[in-house]
Amino acid sequence: MTATARNNVHVKGMGEKAMLFAHGFGCDQNMWRFVAPAFEAEFKTILFDHVGAGGSDLSAYNPAKYSTLAGYADDVIELGQELGLNGSVFVGHSVSAMIGVLASIKAPGMFSRLVLVGPSARYIDDGEYKGGFSAAQISELLEFLEANHMGWSAQMAPAIMGNADRPELGEELTNSFCRTDPDIAKDFARVTFTSDNRADLSKVKSPTLILQCSEDIIASTEVGEFVHRAIPGSQLVVLDATGHCPNLSAPEAVISAMRAFV
Repeated sequence: MTATARNNVHVKGMGEKAMLFAHGFGCDQNMWRFVAPAFEAEFKTILFDHVGAGGSDLSAYNPAKYSTLAGYADDVIELGQELGLNGSVFVGHSVSAMIGVLASIKAPGMFSRLVLVGPSARYIDDGEYKGGFSAAQISELLEFLEANHMGWSAQMAPAIMGNADRPELGEELTNSFCRTDPDIAKDFARVTFTSDNRADLSKVKSPTLILQCSEDIIASTEVGEFVHRAIPGSQLVVLDATGHCPNLSAPEAVISAMRAFV
């Protein structure tokens, strides 16, 4: 099976240069539906689902391969090679921000620019580093997910989305979480929330834009500032938006910041 078939790739747009959009945990390419179309006149836009998400080929899921973010980064590189990407723009939300970082390091030249939306290099506090969660909190979160996937989704998704005044957004994320295979969700959550990519940030060579929401329980302003300081020459834009999914809750702000960068 080709990588484009495995990852349910959809290509649109008119431009010579490509823009690849990667979704976060518990989501799929549909999360970019308010952002990607804005770039179709200037770019060839590429949307895909990580293996285990959306319309991807679930039979391709290998727990060993996807036990680290490197497995997902390898998929991005394989997609890029199959699609002939060179000097393209990578746009990654949440955990896919670090997947893009890893892919850009391993395949220099494939991505000329990175856009990282709500990135975190490590979610667990470590000495002076504040990732936002204690090791005990992450352990508790993962145990809850393993014991009750649907209950975890119903409780966590609205909190992650934020924007309590727009409950339909939290409901959409809840439904997205619930559609994910529970075993794959458990694995991906463990990989996501226990990852540590702090040492990788200084290796990034591509110009990088970091988009940070003013209030985000998953990736705080402090976390965004850490990523900004660690990636040489990166730009940090704090959006007038709350929650962890501005691609859904504040797409105009995301588009505006991206346009100024690309």
